[in-house]
Amino acid sequence: MPNPPAPPPGVPVLVLNGPNLDLLGLREPAVYGKDTLADVDELCRATAEAHGLRADCRQSNHEGVLIDAVHEARTAHRGIVINPAGYSHTSVALRDALAAVELPVVEVHLSNIHRREAFRHHSYVSAVAETVICGAGAHGYAMALTHLARLLEENP
Repeated sequence: MPNPPAPPPGVPVLVLNGPNLDLLGLREPAVYGKDTLADVDELCRATAEAHGLRADCRQSNHEGVLIDAVHEARTAHRGIVINPAGYSHTSVALRDALAAVELPVVEVHLSNIHRREAFRHHSYVSAVAETVICGAGAHGYAMALTHLARLLEENP
């Protein structure tokens, strides 16, 4: 009987994107930039690999699917980079899932949520995130993964 294939190299981390981020590059490019979600995923994979990580990039418009991915990360990943998008401001359930899995979390937002509408200034996720990066566009994901790699190195 043949051996099962070896897992890909690198420490697995989850990169999770919330609602409407599948429309990146099309939706309000003046706010969110011209990079597509595929561009962001490629950046994440390259940045992760440069730091000895392996990025598992996912996106969903459905809160329960995001929560299920967070639950799965508890045993399949070592950390989470998340752009909860609109769920930042509304989802106590997503916040609770992130707290429950006890993994390092880095929250990222493409735009500076503090320079936008007042309802965007509060994020439920921020209270359980090690770090919050906002306003750096797609580069914020590279910053988030670089920081997550440092966190994982400091706390193996």
